[in-house]
Amino acid sequence: MRTYQIGVMEGDGIGPEIVGETVKVLKAVQQSVDGLEIEFKYYPVGLSSFQSNGATLPEETVEGLKECDAGLLGPLTTHIYDTGNPNMINPSGALRKGFDLYANIRPTKTYEGVKTKFSDVDLVVVRENTEGMYADRNMHFNTGEFMPDPDTVLSFRVVTRKGSERLARVGFELAQGRKKKVTIVHKMNVLRKGCGLFYDSSLKVGKKYSDTVIDDYHIDAFAMHLIQRPEDFDVVVTTNMFGDILSDQAAGLVGGLGLAPGLNLGDSFLIAQATHGSAPDIAGRNIANPVAEILSAKMMLEWLGYRNGHQSAVHAASLIERAVEEAFKQKMMTTDLGGICQRQNLVIS
Repeated sequence: MRTYQIGVMEGDGIGPEIVGETVKVLKAVQQSVDGLEIEFKYYPVGLSSFQSNGATLPEETVEGLKECDAGLLGPLTTHIYDTGNPNMINPSGALRKGFDLYANIRPTKTYEGVKTKFSDVDLVVVRENTEGMYADRNMHFNTGEFMPDPDTVLSFRVVTRKGSERLARVGFELAQGRKKKVTIVHKMNVLRKGCGLFYDSSLKVGKKYSDTVIDDYHIDAFAMHLIQRPEDFDVVVTTNMFGDILSDQAAGLVGGLGLAPGLNLGDSFLIAQATHGSAPDIAGRNIANPVAEILSAKMMLEWLGYRNGHQSAVHAASLIERAVEEAFKQKMMTTDLGGICQRQNLVIS
C-alpha cells in the first residue's frame, strides 16, 4: 500500500466546484484500486484566503505543500488581484517558481462523442514554466516590466541554458512513450539570442535520443500548421509565453479549455492544475466543466506512479481516463460542450 499526501487548494470562482468534483473522482478511484491510498490536506489560496488570512498565498499553504507528494490547484481570478499589494500575489506563478516546477505539460486530444473539426488529434505542449516573459517569474523581486516614463513600458524575457535543457529533456522523455516525434517551436529568426539559445539547448538534448524525429518551426508558422494539420504533431517543446498561447489554441481544436488539463512538473514536486480560468460569472451554478481538472489529477497520479515505480497509481490514472472517455461516448456533457444537463457522476470501474 502506498499513501500519497495531496495538498488541495480550491482557488477562486468555479475552483471549489471543479476541485470538489475532482476529489470525488480521486476518492472513487482509490476505492477501486488495490495498493493506493490518498490523503487530502486542504490549504487556503486565492481571494478567500486573502479575506481570511490576509494573503492569496499564505505561508501556511507553502509550508504545508512541502510535506505533500503533490498539489491540486483550482483556477484563480488573478486579473483582479492588486499587483501592488505584496500579499496579493499570483499563487500559481509563485508556486511554480518557489517549487521550481519548470515544465508545464498540456496534452490535447479528441474524444469520441465530442463534436470537433478534427477526429485524431493527440499532442502535448511541453512549455517552460519559470522563465520567459511573465513578470512574476523572471525576476527575483517578481517584476520584469519597467516604466522609464509614463508612456513607455520595457518588458524583459529570461531564457537560460539550464532552463531550456531541462525543459527539453522532459519533452524528449515524454516522446519516448508516444510517437517519438518532437517539434521545437521558437522565433530565432528575430529573437536570435533568446530563442537561439532555447533552440540550440533543445537540439543538444535531442541528439541523445537517436530514435526520435526532430523538427522545428517559427512560432507564427507553427500556429498556422497547428490549425491546418494538428494530427501531424506529437510533443511540442517551446518557451513560456509561446506555450501558453499554443496550448490554448490546441484546446480550441478539440472542444475548448474545459478539456484542457495541465501539470506543473519539477524534479521533486508537481501540481495538477487545469489550464482554464476561474469563470466567476458561472460560479455556484453547477454548470462548470470539471473535466480539465479531473484529467489534470489523472496526470498527477500517472506521474506519481511512474516516478515511484507504483503501478497502482498508474492504473488508477488509466481508470480515470477511461471513465471520462465513456462519459463522452454516452453524451454526458456540460453546456460548454453542447450538453443540456448538469454534471453527472463518472463511473470508475
